Amino acid sequence: MKLPFRLLAWLPPFDRRVWILMMGRLLSQVGTGFVLFYAAVFFVEQVGLSPAAVGFGIGSQSISGTVGRIVGGTLSDSPRWGRRKILLLSAAISALADVVLAVSHDFPTFLVGNLLMGLGIGLYWPATEAVVADLTQPHNRREAYALNRLADSIGLGLGVVFGGWLIAATGLFRLLFVIDGISFTVFLAVIYFSVPETLNREHAEPHLLQGWVAALRDRPLLIFTLANILFTTYLALLNSALPLYLTQFVSETPAQTFSPTVLSALFAWYIGLCVLGQMPVVRVLGRLAHSQALMVAASLWAVGFGLVWGTGQATQGHALWAGLALAVMAVATVSYNPSASALVIGLAPDALRGVYLSINSLCWAAGYFIGPTLGGWAMGQSRFVADGFWLTAAASVAGVMLILLYLQRQINQIYQSNHWRQF
Repeated sequence: MKLPFRLLAWLPPFDRRVWILMMGRLLSQVGTGFVLFYAAVFFVEQVGLSPAAVGFGIGSQSISGTVGRIVGGTLSDSPRWGRRKILLLSAAISALADVVLAVSHDFPTFLVGNLLMGLGIGLYWPATEAVVADLTQPHNRREAYALNRLADSIGLGLGVVFGGWLIAATGLFRLLFVIDGISFTVFLAVIYFSVPETLNREHAEPHLLQGWVAALRDRPLLIFTLANILFTTYLALLNSALPLYLTQFVSETPAQTFSPTVLSALFAWYIGLCVLGQMPVVRVLGRLAHSQALMVAASLWAVGFGLVWGTGQATQGHALWAGLALAVMAVATVSYNPSASALVIGLAPDALRGVYLSINSLCWAAGYFIGPTLGGWAMGQSRFVADGFWLTAAASVAGVMLILLYLQRQINQIYQSNHWRQF
């Protein structure tokens, strides 16, 4: 009986709305996990679309997602809209997207479904991050973001597992979209009934374009944007280029091949470590300023990329090398996410949190365009180029470190010494 009480005592004392939002995010991410790895397979193998068409359709989410991030971040700061209405709109559009995808039998409806999904997700991120900032204080904000990322990871993991089980048991791919749509509807209900508006309308920015002008003139924010694009590029390489490298180059060694089963197990290992390590890592790094915590994350990315290169050079034990690389990159991931969001909120005036988080979210869109593009090109070249790509990625971390050091100098110059550590 003592263990549950110890666990409860270990959890931070947040506003109950933070916990409600976290549970809603977990449920919605379960639905996302259902379709994450199976949508492309379904539309190629059963609907009959070409791989190129499916890739273009899924990639179109980044276009509408960029629009959604700009609109969502802007309107979440608006006294007429606020965070809550944007979250409700996001959930409704995402649920509608699942309806379109569930009935899709051709490319036009598939494209419309993906554009709607990208728009819904784009609207969601700046608004939900702003709600967390509204309900927390600088001293516990990093842990709040960590818990929300933890909920996302758990939800995605559960969704992937149960989605695979459902496909194996029934073969009903379209049911996955129905379940995803239901999860967004549940999330909408959670927001509607349990999360009131958190925007302080008295301090809200009525002139929204002026807010963007102010944000784009914020030197520390623009400096961090450069580092943030590199961080998100690293995450995109993990999801796009690394699987290709392990299957196309490392598997050339006869003694060790990376089958789909082994590859799935390796990435399940990565997700599991992200879940288990999120809170311990953020508490260890809580003693550091946000920029210093990000330097730790950058260093770990360099080590992780070096270990990927080492995996390709090893003569045996490739799975162990790859597992070690993914373990280091899992710690890098959980070190990065909460500190990046908390740093942006630390830089943002209260009236412009949505706009600042919109810029932060746009870094993800940029990184997830750059990463797959560069990584895909490199993995299509010779073994020498593919191996050297990971050493180049590791070397690029030096640029991130220089940017973060310069950022900290700027922050120290702007803010008083007793105030800067919230950054």
